Parts: sequence; structure tokens; C-alpha cells
Amino acid sequence: MTVSVMVVDDHPMWREGVARDLAERGFEVVATAGDAASAVRIAKAVRPDVVLMDLNLGELSGVDATLLITGELPETRVLVLSASGEHDDVLQAVKAGASGYLVKSASADELVEAVTRTAAGDAVFTAGLAGLVLGEYRRMAAAPDGSDEKPQLTDRETEVLRLVAKGLTARQIANRLVISHRTVENHVQSTLRKLQLHNRVELARYAIEHGLDSEPEAEK
Repeated sequence: MTVSVMVVDDHPMWREGVARDLAERGFEVVATAGDAASAVRIAKAVRPDVVLMDLNLGELSGVDATLLITGELPETRVLVLSASGEHDDVLQAVKAGASGYLVKSASADELVEAVTRTAAGDAVFTAGLAGLVLGEYRRMAAAPDGSDEKPQLTDRETEVLRLVAKGLTARQIANRLVISHRTVENHVQSTLRKLQLHNRVELARYAIEHGLDSEPEAEK
């Protein structure tokens, strides 16, 4: 199925250029917006599969828009495309509900892949940013919060969860662990049920929030 995309950026030339490039690659660009308020209003009207979101949008930021869109449109995923790779910007976007984060230096092919994977439910980050976010949440998770009880996952479920948090697709995880694609999906579904989550984006966010190690374990 064709992926519907909305492009949000305050620079008209950049916004229209990205929209044109995506349309030429086969995406259905259903709308564009130049500010956060318009982005939220239009997104609620057109309900795109993916919102490609800039952060620097004026009085209301892209983080504000992301929070509102993901809160009201649970089926719409937000992929941030920003010139900033600053730690705080990445962290705030993820906390607001963004499914991924790319810097604007990404190539056209990287952008196409990221939008496609975001629409499929994957968490996508520019190389290096996933580890940055994982490290921050690991430090946060180490602080006492009064709740020690956590759902019990098997070693394999934990291993799959680590790789989901790193942004790998189910097929890539299967290849990495030398198991079938179906087995990966079974582990993902089992983990979702145990954690009472709904999709892979929430699953990746859980892994980040609980500071799971991003380093893959050696296969025995």
C-alpha cells in the first residue's frame, strides 16, 4: 500500500523540495505545513501514515506538535527531520512520541528508507542517535523511582527487545540471531503482551526508558 506522508517545515523551499522528492519516490504526500498549529490541524484532517516533522517551527515547536499529533492520532507516526542533532532535542522529541529522528544531512535514500520503516512501525534513528538516547534513559532508569517490580522476560525476548530498540527490523533481527522471521514476530508479540504495549514503537520506547543494553549479545 502507498504510504501517505505530511511534511512539516518552516522553510518553504525545503518543505516543497522534500515533498516533491517523496512524491517522486512513490509516497502519497497528502499535505504540507509551515508551523506547528497548522501541522496539528491539518494532520487531524488528513490522518497521514507518517508526519515528517521539523523541530524549529516558531512559537510552538515541532516537539509540541509531535505531542499533540501522537496523542490524538495514535495510528499516525512522527519522524523528526531536523538540522539539530543535539542531545536535548533528540530526547525531547522521543519523549513527545516521535517514532524516530533523522538529521537533515541524511541522504535521499536514507530518508526514503526511514519513512518506509517508520510507516511499518519501526523506530528509526540517524546513526549514533539511538545510542545517545539509550544512554540517557539508562541513566534515568538507574535512579530510584519506587517501583522495582518489572515484567519477567526470557533471555531471548530481552535479546530481541535490545535489537528492536536499536531500530532493526524483524527480518534483520532474524538474520542477526539466525532464527526465523516468524520466531522473531512471536517473541515480539509475546513481549508486547507481557509489557501491555501495542506496537514496536512503544516497545522500543520501553527498552529505552528501562536502559536496556544496546549492545547485541554473542549468539551461543
